[in-house]
Amino acid sequence: MKRRQFVGYIGNTSLCFLAAKIPLFANDKDKTAAGEFLFVEAEQFAKHGGWELDQQSMDQMGSPYLLAHGLGIPVQDATTEVVFPTAGSYRVWVRTRDWVAPWNAPGAPGKFQLKINGKAVDETFGTKSATWHWHDGGIVKVEKRSTLALHDLTGFEGRCEAILFCKDTTFEPTNDITQLTAFRRKLLGLPENPDEAGEFDLVVSGGGLAGTCAAIAAARNGVKVALVQDRPVLGGNGSSEVRVWPEGHTNKSQFPHVGDIVNEILPPIVKGPGQVFNGVSANYYDDALKLKIVRSEPNITLLLNHRVIKVETAGDEIKSIIVQSTLTSRRSRVKGKLFSDCTGDATIGFKAGADHEYKIEQLMGSTNLFNILDATNKEEVLACECKDKSSLAMKCEVGDYDQPFPHCPWALDLKDKPFPGRKGQKTFGKEGLQSFANMWYWESGFDKDQVNDIELIRDHNFRAMYGAWDVLKNVDKMYPKHRLGWVAFIAGKRESRRLLGDVILDAEDFKKQRKFEDGAFPCSWHVDLHTPKKEFKEGFEGMEFVSDYTRGEEYQYGGEYWAPYRTLYSRNIKNLFMAGRCISVTKSGLGPVRVMKTCGMMGEVVGKAASICIKQKVYPRDVYTKHLSALKDLLSRPGASRS
Repeated sequence: MKRRQFVGYIGNTSLCFLAAKIPLFANDKDKTAAGEFLFVEAEQFAKHGGWELDQQSMDQMGSPYLLAHGLGIPVQDATTEVVFPTAGSYRVWVRTRDWVAPWNAPGAPGKFQLKINGKAVDETFGTKSATWHWHDGGIVKVEKRSTLALHDLTGFEGRCEAILFCKDTTFEPTNDITQLTAFRRKLLGLPENPDEAGEFDLVVSGGGLAGTCAAIAAARNGVKVALVQDRPVLGGNGSSEVRVWPEGHTNKSQFPHVGDIVNEILPPIVKGPGQVFNGVSANYYDDALKLKIVRSEPNITLLLNHRVIKVETAGDEIKSIIVQSTLTSRRSRVKGKLFSDCTGDATIGFKAGADHEYKIEQLMGSTNLFNILDATNKEEVLACECKDKSSLAMKCEVGDYDQPFPHCPWALDLKDKPFPGRKGQKTFGKEGLQSFANMWYWESGFDKDQVNDIELIRDHNFRAMYGAWDVLKNVDKMYPKHRLGWVAFIAGKRESRRLLGDVILDAEDFKKQRKFEDGAFPCSWHVDLHTPKKEFKEGFEGMEFVSDYTRGEEYQYGGEYWAPYRTLYSRNIKNLFMAGRCISVTKSGLGPVRVMKTCGMMGEVVGKAASICIKQKVYPRDVYTKHLSALKDLLSRPGASRS
């Protein structure tokens, strides 16, 4: 069913739920839902316009939301058609928040309007509360068939999760997530039980390089695979949505074919000395290539736009995962013999009760990369990804290159502070735009929960970036003909939960070159750990936004180290693999393994090990104890080979 039809279906069927007694009100009394309702999920709007779908906080909110990510230029309306139970007067509620309110910042930059049949509701949304809540929009009159539009007013990260219309004007919707989830699913007419999506030999959750390579490697070795990814593209941090350039050396001497699949799905680009590929244009990341290769594998069932919300276990084994569509909210059960957690956040392992480590202090933070566009450069303008590309091109065609940027009183106040890119400020040997844009070190959340507080961390990155650009443009009067070209709204994470295997690798193992008989994937990145950069800490303690990295002899280990297979499976959940930054390492051991090409090679190893498990009817640990020679044989074969 198309989303447009689905929203209309909600309106036609909402009356059948009104007689049920459900404790869904803001007070503690059990009331009967005695009015008529229309519940509209923002992600189910027929046309998202210029609004982005953000699923990063689904675990905390129960649903994704739409984000007006316009870089200071209002985005095109999101629109849909709805059918109300009856025409007449309703109270309208919009689930939203003032995203800068956690810092008591002035201005409420995320303002937007709700339009009904082209007319804006009197209330302006996104102006209240530091937390997600139902913003009362007052009483509105509607026709039975109506159009809705989310009308952005600023281009500065307004957000809407859902809209609720109630005929009973005394009704107050709950903000309790458990009750709200039951309420929304009842009004949306969603089934109580998940659909059955099939049974697979291997279920891979997470479509970054680790998960994608695991799925391909397993499929080519005869394994029936489900690959679950909660975004519309594959690649994770190495996709066009995040644009962290994949690092790490592949195809090293011990097993020269480990890395074949990594190189197959990544664009064949060699980085020159000092050349930066972080945050560059989307074509460098070639999302289409990854999708094409995965979709060409008959053994892979690809579930894009699906997020894991529950793990079902029996004893010390995972039996299935429940996934939810980020577009329709429909849920499905995916059964498997084996599972691989490639989520980065160890989502599957954590929900299954796997042993793990995670301490929310002195963490490496998350980055939201951005780039800058020169409006005088016609090639850049024509190739830009700006949401107002047509109007920008016309403006530049007539020779009007000035690119004003609004003052941002709600952003970090940096007018009297140093930061990368400011006049006279050198950062890692660079200055000007070279040290401002495309840089990994715009990073925050060092003492924040990288799993549960990711919206707050990402928003702090926004405040730092917008505040810095405001100062450069409006205080320092630099770059009058430049503008923000692209900014990631999906956070590029470095560290969160780590699952524990039979070996827990530490930086000392790298530095002392400790040998393991099951060395399976090469590590080449140094012991790279991030902390807040001291030059930019003053006045921002606890809210730092620029990072430093560990360097020097004590963080080197010779440039090649073969990490053991035993870091790639759980020590207490029998049928759980892991690949990516959630593998079995200590905090210091994470430094050398977390770069994406290395993570991708972990996935190749997991995929081949899974094929042994399926053929021999054994668990991941048994591959080491009983079938290590078979694994080494598979690792010696080309990534394109099939069995």
